[in-house]
Amino acid sequence: MKRIAILGCENSHANAFLKFIQEKEEFSDVEVIGVYSDQTEAAEKLNQKFGVPVMGDHAEAVGKLDGLIITARHGDNHYKYAKPYIDSGIPMFIDKPITINEDEGVRFMKELMAKNVRISGGSSLKQDVFVRELKQDAADGVGGSTLGGYVRAPYQGESIYGGFYFYAQHLVEMVCEVFGRFPISVTARQNGKQIHVLFHYETYDCVGLFCDRNNLYYVSRMAENDAKSYVIPITEDWFYEEFKEFYAILSGGSQTCSYKEFIAPVFIMNAIERSLQSGREEPVRVAELDQ
Repeated sequence: MKRIAILGCENSHANAFLKFIQEKEEFSDVEVIGVYSDQTEAAEKLNQKFGVPVMGDHAEAVGKLDGLIITARHGDNHYKYAKPYIDSGIPMFIDKPITINEDEGVRFMKELMAKNVRISGGSSLKQDVFVRELKQDAADGVGGSTLGGYVRAPYQGESIYGGFYFYAQHLVEMVCEVFGRFPISVTARQNGKQIHVLFHYETYDCVGLFCDRNNLYYVSRMAENDAKSYVIPITEDWFYEEFKEFYAILSGGSQTCSYKEFIAPVFIMNAIERSLQSGREEPVRVAELDQ
C-alpha cells in the first residue's frame, strides 16, 4: 500500500481525493493514514464520512508516509506543513497558492530540490480540457503565432485565507499554461471590485480579468489566423486529473514541470499586487534556482 496523509483538509480537494481513493479501482493501493487541519471540525467531518484518522499535529506522520498532500486554504501554511517531511524525500502535492511570500517560495523550492522531492499541484485549472487544448495549440503554432488572449477567473479580495492570493493563482495558472510561465512584467488596475491585468510577454500581451466572488472561468487565444475561446464549466474532472498526476509521482513517475515553472505563479501574483499599489508596470521576478 502507498501510505499518504492530507494536511489542510479544510479544502474541497480533500473530499474529492478521498472519494477517488474510496471509489476508483486505479487508486485502490492508496491508504490515507491521517488528515489534519487547523480547523478541527473539517478533519472530524472527513473522519465521519470516510473513516480516516484525524491527526493532532501536522508533523505527526513524519517517517510513516510514502507521499503527502497539502491542500490548506491559506498559502502561508503550505511550506510550514511540508517542511517536517522534506528530509523524507517523499513526493508531494501542493495546492495553490504554493506560497504567498516570494522569498519563502524560493526557500521552499530549494529545499525540495536538495532532497529530490517530486512535486505536483498548483491550480486545478491547468488540468482543464480547454486550457490544455489552447496550450497545445500555442505550442503547435495552430493558426500561426500567438497574438494575445483573454482570461477571466474569480478572486476573493477579502478572503481570510490570504485575501487576493487565495484564489488568484487560478487565473494566473491559466495564463501561464497557455501563454507562457514567465511573463516579463504586468500592469494591473482595479475598477470597483474588478481587477484587469496586462501580462506582458516579449511579442504579445494577454489580458486577465479577476472578478470578485464570481465563479465564471473563461479563456481565449488569438493567433494570426485563428481565434478560440471557451467558457469553462466547473467540473470534478480537474480534481481527478490532479490526483492522477500526484498518483503518478507517488508511483515513481517524474514531475511534469520544473521547480522554477511550478513556483512562477507566486512571483506573478506578487508583481500584480505591486502594480496595484504603485499604479505602474511592474517586473515579474524569476526564481533563482539552479536547474
